[in-house]
Amino acid sequence: MIKVGRIIKALAGFYDVALENDIIQCKARGKFRKEDIKPLVGDWVSIEILPQNKGYILDIQPRKNCLIRPLIANIDQAILVFSCKEPDFSSLLLDRFLAVIESQAIQPIICISKMDLVDENDPIFDMIFQYRKAGYAVYPFSSYKEMGTDIFETLFDGKISVVTGQSGVGKSSLFNRLNHELSLETQEISKALGRGKHTTRHVELIPFKHGWVADTPGFSSLEITLTPLELSQSYHDFKDYSALCRFRGCLHDQEPGCMVKKKVEMHQISQDRYQHYLQFLNEARHRKPKY
Repeated sequence: MIKVGRIIKALAGFYDVALENDIIQCKARGKFRKEDIKPLVGDWVSIEILPQNKGYILDIQPRKNCLIRPLIANIDQAILVFSCKEPDFSSLLLDRFLAVIESQAIQPIICISKMDLVDENDPIFDMIFQYRKAGYAVYPFSSYKEMGTDIFETLFDGKISVVTGQSGVGKSSLFNRLNHELSLETQEISKALGRGKHTTRHVELIPFKHGWVADTPGFSSLEITLTPLELSQSYHDFKDYSALCRFRGCLHDQEPGCMVKKKVEMHQISQDRYQHYLQFLNEARHRKPKY
């Protein structure tokens, strides 16, 4: 019998494939190894079901996206959890996350924690306004005072999600409290290197609030590996204006007739976001190719 399902766990050469009302433990056909193709958590696959709830993966359907760290495919959204205080909000780090995930056509959801630690005059409110103006969904909340946490009851409906963000913002405790079966571990991010590490040994999708969430701390590397052109196309708030630039493939830096630069001067694009973009662009230009 042939069925189509989603891989929700990969460990030691075995793959748990979720069907509508069952989970089948599968192995991959040898053809994948010969063709140097590896099934990933999140993949939609055709399987042949054998006795005792065992099976073989026959085919992998085309992926809409794929992350390397964690190694997972077909993600719908990334929940980016940042704090307004303790640690202080970092728009540079947030923009780095946004560039990485939007280049993969993954929907970003920005959640700002510890809002109980600020008053109404805090600069975080201007940052929230700027990101919303740029077209992002931004949800401020406080787990301590249970302010704004109701959004998490519907945020995951029908979605495949990864959770990531700053270290020490309380993302693990928040999601573990929402679902006791979730065991998210804290991701440590080096401020100097923009990199992190985690101890989760495998990626797994588990049911969460009528959707699926990756049981992993998220990215273990925040290095932007995009080409300069890919980077320029990853900023969704640049896209509408990019079509009006004088030159096709404009990188929005030194080129004359750049509509993005004009919109920055007119304060229709965030100056901070643009400066971060130029920093990332410089990194992309000076990155040594890997052979």
